[in-house]
Amino acid sequence: MWLFDIIYAMHSRALALPLLLTATLAGCAGPIGMPTGSAGSPPPGSTPWLVSGAPSRDRRAPSGAGDSGPGAPLAEGTAAGTFLPFPRSARAVTYDPRAVPPGATAQVSIARTATGTTVRLTAAGLVPRRAYGAHLHTRTCTATPADAGPHYQHSPDPMAAASPPSVDPAYANPRNEVWLDFTADTRGAASVTARVAWTFDEVEPPRSLIVHAEHTRTAVGKAGMAGPRVACLTLGPR
Repeated sequence: MWLFDIIYAMHSRALALPLLLTATLAGCAGPIGMPTGSAGSPPPGSTPWLVSGAPSRDRRAPSGAGDSGPGAPLAEGTAAGTFLPFPRSARAVTYDPRAVPPGATAQVSIARTATGTTVRLTAAGLVPRRAYGAHLHTRTCTATPADAGPHYQHSPDPMAAASPPSVDPAYANPRNEVWLDFTADTRGAASVTARVAWTFDEVEPPRSLIVHAEHTRTAVGKAGMAGPRVACLTLGPR
């Protein structure tokens, strides 16, 4: 009997050891697939709390949002540029470097008022004491001066529709157009303001400022003429 008791005791201890190991290991583990600690909490101590991965699609801005694509032409606001020969500059183009030296600058500010529109032109780097003509035109600047079109008119001259420019003083005048003639000072700078009793069309506002070689004429048959186009500044995005 004593031999049987010894064998029985050894067998019972052998069975108890795996059960004890199983219980001990079970107490060290959390749920399957999850690290120790509460779900979603940051790591303990000073370990950085990092979030990785791309943002969800529904939180992104709509396609194209924030892009600086082409906008509307300038009906109100400010446009500025530094004159250079085309194609070095397409926004501010000098067609005659002797009259408008490369590096000269211009800024046009357009503001609506209670009585109409105020347009202010400031320029620098021009030929000192030289006289210039300047008007707002209907199209943007290109390598060809004539591409900027005729003067922008509040009431278009019907006789000039087929063959611009308008030279009838009833239409080609500073009340129906925007004239900004000036004479540069001893440093080649100038500032001039024009005021008209109307506002620009929001769909078809003026698209450019043309600088001419001479002051603007007013005689019948020559009204609005100011010599060759020596520079052009596009108003608003091209």
